[in-house]
Amino acid sequence: MLGVIVRFVVSALVLLFIGDIVRGFYISGFWTAIFAAIVIAAIGWGFEKLFGRNISPYGRGIVGFLVGAVVIYIAQFIVPGMHVTLLGALLASLIIGIVDLLVPTTMRRHVNS
Repeated sequence: MLGVIVRFVVSALVLLFIGDIVRGFYISGFWTAIFAAIVIAAIGWGFEKLFGRNISPYGRGIVGFLVGAVVIYIAQFIVPGMHVTLLGALLASLIIGIVDLLVPTTMRRHVNS
């Protein structure tokens, strides 16, 4: 349970960071970022259930990158205080992918448990 909480807090911090550096990606505050992280995870989970694990950003391909951008773009319609342009969603997906690459695999497995 602690791993799940840490995962969402880290995801929220990454979303806040992206909001500071990417024009076209706005998140109004920490609690909005937490809610956005939960919504993004839920939508991503739904896409994985429908299309398989390779569709997710963890699939590490261009399809995963594009699906990540679509998930982020859709999340803005559910999360009040989150506004994203198409370019902002693409850049956010790219940054999230880079951050994900920097997280050691063993830690990623532990946090996803």
